Amino acid sequence: MVKADANISTKTYIDRSSSKFQNPNFAIEENRLLVCVKKMEVGVGFDENDYLSCCGSTKFAKEMAAASPFPSYHRALTVAKHIWFNIVDVNGWLQAFSAHPSIGQPRPPSHASATSAEWSIGEQSTALATSTASSLQELAEWNARYMQKFGFVFLVCASGRSTESLLAELKRRYANKPIVEFEIAAQEQMKITELRLGKLFTSKKNISSTTDTNSIAVAQSQRAEEVRVSIIGGHVTAAASNTLTGKSIQNTSRTRPAITTHVLDVSRGYPAPGIEVLLEVWRGSQAGPTFGITDGGGWVVLGSSTTDSDGRSGQLMDIVDDVDPGIYRLTFNTGKYNPTGFFPYATIVFEILESQKREHFHVPLLLSPFSFSTYRGS
Repeated sequence: MVKADANISTKTYIDRSSSKFQNPNFAIEENRLLVCVKKMEVGVGFDENDYLSCCGSTKFAKEMAAASPFPSYHRALTVAKHIWFNIVDVNGWLQAFSAHPSIGQPRPPSHASATSAEWSIGEQSTALATSTASSLQELAEWNARYMQKFGFVFLVCASGRSTESLLAELKRRYANKPIVEFEIAAQEQMKITELRLGKLFTSKKNISSTTDTNSIAVAQSQRAEEVRVSIIGGHVTAAASNTLTGKSIQNTSRTRPAITTHVLDVSRGYPAPGIEVLLEVWRGSQAGPTFGITDGGGWVVLGSSTTDSDGRSGQLMDIVDDVDPGIYRLTFNTGKYNPTGFFPYATIVFEILESQKREHFHVPLLLSPFSFSTYRGS
């Protein structure tokens, strides 16, 4: 069991050699938090549940609660690092990782605490504010790839970081070997824990009688700011899933629609922006459309969108666990994109079988003025 040393100096501490100072927003927030914890004994009156909000490992929470209170934030942080890297085992690391939502989707796992959920929204507020429908979809796709390769959520200290920078880091780290990535994720978890310990120790519950009036004011101001960020983050999340896409996201294990597409202009070697896309499903009286026979209105529109600067369409259908088996049709308004081209529009018809209803279907269009092709991707 780790115990705090009562004789340790109460001065504040920042390790400026740490890699986290490559992110200036992290440094600014940490400095602001340290103003609050200076001159106070920290960890007074907190239990395992409080520390579980900072790090989702029950072993970490138990050890921190047993070691509390601490004479300074510096000492608390030293103890927290020792517990995380030397006492918590691999299962504890995985348990902590699982308490985080995916980047771009701050809705927390069901077992995460309310405080942890609130902090997650605040930590991702910058990413959500700088996102678009297409960037959120791309994040979801890469999150799914990452999870499939490594077996745990992509973990990064997202505070103050844009969607673009987070997506770039996700792609870069995806190339890592699993053992390397596991260690990096543990380091990122510790960065998040540092920020959350600062927030926890500056909460009104923890301010002792030795804290001066200015520290109380700063702590209360920080709490008010955190609440505002959480509210804004919630609205941005709703906008990303509803306003921007016009489609609902149900309670599902999927992170993206079952059918997606993008358009590449192969004659230029660039994505094709501004192309209108229509997704339909066959709902006619017959089992499916018959070659050479007019369909007679059997197609039903599921959704429409326009490709963005990356050539990706927005969300064309609701996100559900099981996509309905059947015949689907993607139609692209290629004539509007290239009025002098050979094709006024291009249509791709494909079938999803009963055995494939939980799979993902990425059906891109590779376009040039006098030809087009497609394939089934994932």
